[in-house]
Amino acid sequence: MTVYVYLTIRKKYKMEADKMKIIMLGAPGAGKGTQAKKIAAKYDIPHISTGDIFRANIKNGTELGKKAKTYMDQGLLVPDELVVDLVVDRVNQEDCSNGYVLDGFPRTIPQAEALDKALAAQGQKMDYAIDVDVPDENIVQRMGGRRACVGCGATYHLVYAAPKKEGICDTCGGELILRDDDKPETVQKRLGVYHEQTQPLIDYYTKAGILKTVDGTVAMEDVFGAIVSILGE
Repeated sequence: MTVYVYLTIRKKYKMEADKMKIIMLGAPGAGKGTQAKKIAAKYDIPHISTGDIFRANIKNGTELGKKAKTYMDQGLLVPDELVVDLVVDRVNQEDCSNGYVLDGFPRTIPQAEALDKALAAQGQKMDYAIDVDVPDENIVQRMGGRRACVGCGATYHLVYAAPKKEGICDTCGGELILRDDDKPETVQKRLGVYHEQTQPLIDYYTKAGILKTVDGTVAMEDVFGAIVSILGE
């Protein structure tokens, strides 16, 4: 009986683990990166960002890395086909056998279609697309509250992680500033690009039947609790 129960639990765990190929969606500043890291830690699966993939391949001098570097050195965007090749190469590595969390990819419909096609050729598919939904006005407010130290680079938030002394870094005593990237006009532009390019992915994954939406305006732990209720304990 003990052996049977053990095998049943192992089989159930494997089935759940096989269903952990996750895409994180959400506007810049929605908190999807934070949630992706928490998912990776809880379920013991890799948190994968395209930036990390680029850096690793270039550092290791892989063929794909060399190709990507030729574009990046010219200040050009790396073509979708090459980005997908890099992502697929990464998710086929041993540590991804139980699943993975993609953060920051895909960003456009062509990228999503190319990823699906490449995975389908290997008999695989994505299991979840989790959208951390936060209204634009909340994001502008959130990002406008960020402050960065000009000395050591430490980051703060006037509401959620305020320094002990206003305008002064707790770590090195440096001046805290509002970075250009976090200014309302810059954030609005980034949100405009997001809605134009990435928002259609919501419809794409809704049609695919894998989209799950969580309210990103609540506390960070509550957002994560909602995600866990979708993925399972």
